[in-house]
Amino acid sequence: MSDPPSSRVIAEPTAEPVAPRRRAFRPELQGLRALAALLVVVYHVWLDRVSGGVDVFFVISGFLITGQLYRATSRGRIEFRRAWGRMVTRLLPAAVMVLTVTMVVAVLVLPEHRWMATAREVVASALFFENWQLAATSADYFAQHSTASVTQHFWSLSIQGQFYLVWPLLVAFVALLARRAGWTLHRSLLAALAVAFVVSLSYSVWLTATDQPLAYFHSATRVWEFALGGLVALTIDAVSLPRTVRIVLGWAGVAALVSCGIVLRVGSSFPGYAALWPTMAAVLVLVAGSTGSRFGVDRFLSARPLVRMGDWSYALYLWHWPLLVFFLVASEKDTVGVGEGAVVIGVSVVLAVLTHRFVEQPARSARLVTATPWGAYRFGALVLVPVLLASGGWQWVTAQRASFTVAAEERVHLGAQAVHNPAPLMDARKPVVPPFAALPEQFDSFGEEECHYSPENEELRICTVDPDGEPIRRIVVVGDSHSQQYIAALRPVVERRGWQVVSMGKGGCPFTTDAVEEDCRAWNDAVLGEIIETRPDAVITMATRDVRAGLTEWTPPGYVEQWQALHDAGIPVVAIRDSPRYDFEPSECVQKHGADAPRCAGVRADLLSPNPPYLDMEGVPQTVSFLDFSDYFCDAQTCPPVIGNVLVYMDDNHVTATYLETMSPIVETRLVEALRWQDDPSPGGPDE
Repeated sequence: MSDPPSSRVIAEPTAEPVAPRRRAFRPELQGLRALAALLVVVYHVWLDRVSGGVDVFFVISGFLITGQLYRATSRGRIEFRRAWGRMVTRLLPAAVMVLTVTMVVAVLVLPEHRWMATAREVVASALFFENWQLAATSADYFAQHSTASVTQHFWSLSIQGQFYLVWPLLVAFVALLARRAGWTLHRSLLAALAVAFVVSLSYSVWLTATDQPLAYFHSATRVWEFALGGLVALTIDAVSLPRTVRIVLGWAGVAALVSCGIVLRVGSSFPGYAALWPTMAAVLVLVAGSTGSRFGVDRFLSARPLVRMGDWSYALYLWHWPLLVFFLVASEKDTVGVGEGAVVIGVSVVLAVLTHRFVEQPARSARLVTATPWGAYRFGALVLVPVLLASGGWQWVTAQRASFTVAAEERVHLGAQAVHNPAPLMDARKPVVPPFAALPEQFDSFGEEECHYSPENEELRICTVDPDGEPIRRIVVVGDSHSQQYIAALRPVVERRGWQVVSMGKGGCPFTTDAVEEDCRAWNDAVLGEIIETRPDAVITMATRDVRAGLTEWTPPGYVEQWQALHDAGIPVVAIRDSPRYDFEPSECVQKHGADAPRCAGVRADLLSPNPPYLDMEGVPQTVSFLDFSDYFCDAQTCPPVIGNVLVYMDDNHVTATYLETMSPIVETRLVEALRWQDDPSPGGPDE
């Protein structure tokens, strides 16, 4: 992956002050880096898994950089300007090249609804905080490649850049403390790295168990891997092993590294203690060192092809991921075949060689870099500013394309309002709304001023849509995102009828007693208690799930048990039949192939049961009413992606807020009928 300043290492002094020994070149480290990079690429392209190779990069970086900083400190001091300057000239040129090409290709290949997120992540990648950007947006690093971010592989480069920035400061701080306390630098640094290793690994294990997606991208959960490499750098000369043992250790390390991604589910268990597998594999190779034997792993790793591949490994890592994602998006596939994967890897290698030869190497010796002490920083600004400006411009253009308004006279014909009209569901003479670029914003969300956390449970977020005056009715919408999406249809009802709509939602957590995840079970307990305590006039939730091709639509018994608990408390329930879910994104399909393309529509019989499954459920309380809006998503045979010139779906399963807004009068009428609220004020409002 990234290219550390040098692969030359030296054993640490045995006493201080001592002149460092001559650096010994370790060609097997380049080979190890090449092997790790190849594993990352192969596992990504063909196996759709994570290999653990990135963890090896972190250990190697910790090994090399710690050794260099220790030697520099032993000689006198760390030259921060030069150290960080090397980081700029080694990391930025190739990264900026890849990001620039990625932006250009993304405009041509990616659907518009992915533009804004991609442009923001280009900025995050260029400034080395992509890991935090992905953590903030709850990215799924192990999602299908075709839907993954084209820059998400920069998460590891970002952590490595942060390491290069912070590690010299850490070593300098330890050296200062050691000097003032009269301690030896070697022991002080060993102790500091040991503490960093233990604290970071412990935190990594804990966070992986509690929030694995965050743990994967969190910088603090990876510090121990760099510290492990540093500990090896400081202690390796004290280790004296027979050559036979070192031969065995070296091959054991390579075998462990190659098998890691196959044996372990890296995607769901990393980093945590599972990351000890690839990191210790790297340590075994480091400890094996140069055996001088033709049977040693160092002979294999020092072979010229692998050493050369090690030179290209950084650029190879940068290129392979966007090429893979772009290929899958353009070909509308989720996986690649053997031949297709070979082409992706082959092109990645060619681009890596060209990038190393014509970008990385010239940048390190450019006159702008070497002419003055601050040349590397001027060079960094020179290459960064255009990328940041281009990304900013791309975001502005995308925001303009996402902006739209609908004339009042058009609203009565849009979306669900067109279902029972004799006019066609799609008028080619009129634009489709919302614009494709606006799709990421098409889930109704709440402002911070509308939300608070329950005093009884800090995990229970409660958001409220209030009328202008005192509420006539109070309705709670509870459950996962499929119930929460109906807030878009209910907001206009608040204004028309003076109701108060309260949201108690949690993504991925339906309102049920049989939730699988522990946090969902705790949330369900908390939300049920909150509803019973506040006693709303009605609760709206989902009636079915798994409305998806290849799956059987059903009503889980846990749903019925929650309804029964509300019945016992005297609270009526309105359960809505779920909307269809797809194995592709209908709106993206429309953008590529047009609204009338048959491939963009779902088949009703594949998505919905002939009869709603809740009709056959036993034990449903009499206070539960059911609403089925399936005819507003599907006709007798198909489920169109565009209805009344409105895009129905924002992704593969969520309905756009715009379409739900057109359903608002329909939802309102059905709710009033189901709950028999005939004494409500007229739809004109409580004062009419």
